[in-house]
Amino acid sequence: MTTSAQALAAPLFESFTMGPMTLNNRIVMAPMTRNHSPGGVPGDDVAAYYKSRAAGGVGLIITEGTYIDHPGANGYPGVPAFHGTQALEGWQRVVEGVHAAGGKIVPQLWHVGRERRPGVEPDASAPGFGPMSVVEDGVEVVQAMTEDDIQEVAASFARAALDAQRIGFDGIELHGAHGYLIDQFLWPESNQRTDAYGGSPENRLRFPRLIVRTVREAVGPDFPIIFRFSQWKLSDYDAIIAETPEALGDILKPLAQEGVDIFHASTRRIWKAGFEGSSKTLATWTRELTGKPVIAVGSVGLDKTFRTGHFTRTEDPTSKSRVNVEELATWRSNGDFDLIAIGRALLSDPQWANKVRDGHLEALTDFDRSALDTLVS
Repeated sequence: MTTSAQALAAPLFESFTMGPMTLNNRIVMAPMTRNHSPGGVPGDDVAAYYKSRAAGGVGLIITEGTYIDHPGANGYPGVPAFHGTQALEGWQRVVEGVHAAGGKIVPQLWHVGRERRPGVEPDASAPGFGPMSVVEDGVEVVQAMTEDDIQEVAASFARAALDAQRIGFDGIELHGAHGYLIDQFLWPESNQRTDAYGGSPENRLRFPRLIVRTVREAVGPDFPIIFRFSQWKLSDYDAIIAETPEALGDILKPLAQEGVDIFHASTRRIWKAGFEGSSKTLATWTRELTGKPVIAVGSVGLDKTFRTGHFTRTEDPTSKSRVNVEELATWRSNGDFDLIAIGRALLSDPQWANKVRDGHLEALTDFDRSALDTLVS
């Protein structure tokens, strides 16, 4: 046992309270798509996978993306649904296991938007839906959303949030990052509409605001809502939705007013400055601009920064465990973030949090491709 490492890590293991939700520490399991839910139903292996991270010391688990009941919400095989009797019963078993192990858990509610193509489960005939139409080889594969579509998607998110509340989740996260539907309305590249939902930054924000407001009205004032956002997209690492801190505030402050409790500032490198002219990270800016708690995330715990090629196997995913506990704890003590999300490091090592807490950094398990193929528990 390394007493000095334990002492350095102490600020990461303080409790955190948001409304009715109290976490044992500041460690969050980041949402990571696993494709291990055939037919959209999370099975016993998924329940064991999440329970093991709670037993391993993670304070809050954010599930992999779970698709809502709108026909165009899903874009990938084997990802879990968040609707229907079987899927929700599976998720209830996940919740029960995590709670039994002393953890808290929220589902990440997801609509992929224009990333969907016809032929994908659960309804192969359903097109993609997005801010704008997408035509490929003369065929419209993504439909521009009408006002009715927009209202239906908002209602679908609200139904999912209510189901999460009913089956015992501790809150929900709205996936507003990485070029999926909510983010597609924010990003000028994917939203060039000329109606009330496009054009000005205020108009592009109208759809995300509607989602948050509709969900808040459904679940009431005390059920925690986390909103994940990013500058970068899966298709464009250099993309931005806000060129300045002021522009970021113009996006995040209204979302906070609509009911967001915690912002999840998704970056590929947690230490990178959020904007030119300041060393402040995106998480730090988010906290200062909104006054809300923030989750920071981005390549924590490994010696390789995140790239989508690690998951598509076009690049070697293997990474050595590297944790600068002193730096993380200093950032936490300085108020740069409230919670820190760990991604790939937790895929190979369910005991990551306990090992860091106890100062056993030499015992951390390196991340390799086997963790992408199985649900290590």
